[in-house]
Amino acid sequence: MLFLLLCSIVITTIFSTLLWLISLIALSGIWRAFLPFNPTAVWPYAILILSSVAFQEALRLFFWKIFKRLEDMLDAFADRVSKPHLFLTDKMLIALAGGLGHGVAHAVFFCISLLTPAFGPATYFVDKCSKIPFFLLSAVIALAFVTIHTFSMVIAFNGYAEGNKVDRYFVPIVHVIAGMLTMVNLAPGGCAVGIPLLYFTAILTLIHCGRMVWRRLTENPIRPSHS
Repeated sequence: MLFLLLCSIVITTIFSTLLWLISLIALSGIWRAFLPFNPTAVWPYAILILSSVAFQEALRLFFWKIFKRLEDMLDAFADRVSKPHLFLTDKMLIALAGGLGHGVAHAVFFCISLLTPAFGPATYFVDKCSKIPFFLLSAVIALAFVTIHTFSMVIAFNGYAEGNKVDRYFVPIVHVIAGMLTMVNLAPGGCAVGIPLLYFTAILTLIHCGRMVWRRLTENPIRPSHS
């Protein structure tokens, strides 16, 4: 069962990455028809972020249903070979793998367009955030979203499984807040405010995930390891 669990984690990470990449490409294709936006208007960016979050959260629920089918298949196999079902920690690891795939897909999609100019002889700065190199700024923002997406998946899966409304609503709310905080960078010097707030949101997600995991593990003590 341990080998199957490891395979499930790897497959989940790869599948999740591909799924979210495809979804982001589809979204970008839809929004491509409305570009370019008016650089002085904020509301088109807000609509773009809200629609993207709504689409991704719906996809997260679909992804969880796929996860449940995988869980049922592994438990059925465990019954055939007289092994225990997936432990709570196993389910959390698979959820974490799915979240990592989501985060990696977001980082790849966010940064892949920057690869060509990044290998040039110099760096870039933008007028709105002239104190930080543009590539460093992009990497810092991408890292925050990788953290948020990775641990949000664990929270969301627990919320779906338990019917816990706090966990179910926490994830999309944090997702919207994180997305909206990127708009602060549109203001002159906004990165000095937006990035700390974005990382505060990431830390809040980590704390909530840690408390949720601790509560679940306290309620369901870990049983002996797989044989």
